[in-house]
Amino acid sequence: MATFTNGIPEKTIERLSEYRRSLVHCHRRGITHIYSHVLAGMHGITAVQVRRDLMLIGFTSDTKKGYDVEVLIAYISKILDSDTPMNIAVLGMGHLGQAITKYFNGKGLKLKITAAFDIDPAKVGQQIDGVPCYHMDSFEELASELDISLVVVSSPTKVAANFTLPIINAGIKGVLNFTSAPLSFPQGIVVENYDITTLLEKVAYFVKEGDN
Repeated sequence: MATFTNGIPEKTIERLSEYRRSLVHCHRRGITHIYSHVLAGMHGITAVQVRRDLMLIGFTSDTKKGYDVEVLIAYISKILDSDTPMNIAVLGMGHLGQAITKYFNGKGLKLKITAAFDIDPAKVGQQIDGVPCYHMDSFEELASELDISLVVVSSPTKVAANFTLPIINAGIKGVLNFTSAPLSFPQGIVVENYDITTLLEKVAYFVKEGDN
């Protein structure tokens, strides 16, 4: 398990993001306080794990009333969010890239998809879901100009490896790869390889085993 320089494990960071989404949903429903076991139940984990995660980030609360939802949302946001919004570019604006853009930009986070890159003449020069699409050949030049910090790779798998060098040259700091070809980068670039096919096959396997 990876641990970041601030000492917070990777899995804890993932759970904090999930907690915040649940807490925001609760807040919208008018819930002002929540117990650790209730939050744990929403995520299929133990209350001990929730309390351990919150202790890791230095959060304490009056457990008699449970956690103050609004205060906890703000505290987690201070941990997860950058001081300034971070711009994201999508590399590959096919069906998956468009679906990611439409879904993500409606979340109101300090992360925003502000540019897309493709090689399809029918897409280059167009606005797709409100995001301008540029030719991939201009990525290295425009990434700096557009202040892109992160990229989402949603291109066909067979061309994904071609993006590695342009991403490095452009000074990108984080990569979320949605193709089935794992991408490797030098130290200093955070990469998450998210293979949907493998994850679906894993789920299907456990469904199959559960039916036996």
